[in-house]
Amino acid sequence: CFSFSLHRVFKKTSGNGGLTLYLGKRDYVDHVDKVDRVDGVVKLDPADFGDRKVFVQLACAFRYGSDDLDVMGLCFRKDIWMQQTQLYPNGEKPALSAMHDTLLKKAGDNAHPFSFEIPNNLPCSVSLQPGPDDKGKACGVDFEIKTYLAKEKNNPDEKIEKKDTARLVIRKIQYAPSQVGAGPKADICKSFMMSDKPVHLEASMEKDLYFHGEAIPIKIKIKNESNKTVKKIKISVDQTTDIVLYSADKYTKCVLNQEFGYQNENIKLETVDSNGSFDNTLTITPLLADNKEKRGLALDGRLKDEDTNLASTTMLRQGVEKEVLGILVSYKIKINLMVAGGG
Repeated sequence: CFSFSLHRVFKKTSGNGGLTLYLGKRDYVDHVDKVDRVDGVVKLDPADFGDRKVFVQLACAFRYGSDDLDVMGLCFRKDIWMQQTQLYPNGEKPALSAMHDTLLKKAGDNAHPFSFEIPNNLPCSVSLQPGPDDKGKACGVDFEIKTYLAKEKNNPDEKIEKKDTARLVIRKIQYAPSQVGAGPKADICKSFMMSDKPVHLEASMEKDLYFHGEAIPIKIKIKNESNKTVKKIKISVDQTTDIVLYSADKYTKCVLNQEFGYQNENIKLETVDSNGSFDNTLTITPLLADNKEKRGLALDGRLKDEDTNLASTTMLRQGVEKEVLGILVSYKIKINLMVAGGG
């Protein structure tokens, strides 16, 4: 009989070697009504602590500048929410979970457990994709656990040395709701000069929610009553990012631009001639892999050396102020018909 531990352990040790932070995972799911509890352990070597105490904190912050600018005396980080607790001496002891048991065995002697409850009104982790020459932490909303040595819990005049801290960034990720609503539907009627009758376009989707990497089928109906010829169908997906925390900065980036026409093997569309019609389903799949070079694109919070996805659509809860969410992300699908001689 063999026994295996399925937990991957993440750890970070302070520069002075006196603090080692242990976590069993770095992704914490927002289930809409609650968020996964953060359980961790800090291993202590108090030989050089002196009269200093050990604290651990979890902070949600919005970063809109690089570490290099912070060195210049400017702070480009705004805390949205923070919680702290004292671990040593006489620290608070949480109710132990299975995760705590695993981490305590891994850490060994003189390890102290801690727990944090993340409020469900906080934003999920979002980062803005950096450019090729950008350095330091990406702009966006992040969550960071930090354990550190200090004489007092909250003394703004006390300087905490970098060597006396250990940090790990975690992610709060969006959980898709179990109930999927009806998909959107839109239609338009376009008239042209030198043509008595218009072109009718109708587009609809089966549902209103799709997962990362999931193909999105779009049902398209065309009724061409004009004297023009429809040559191609062009489908694009735009991501709109609204920075609401510190300004009214809003911008849109295209994450998919796909043409369907007579030259495309995926669809048998010779053309839609005058008085002709088209009724078919076209499928698109927006992916981050096709947008790696687009600076400023909103992504689900990225952890070091790990891949991620296009940012999830922000779910707005009743009673939550938009400013608290930091960054709002939404998507829009556009469908254009390319008409010969008509634009």
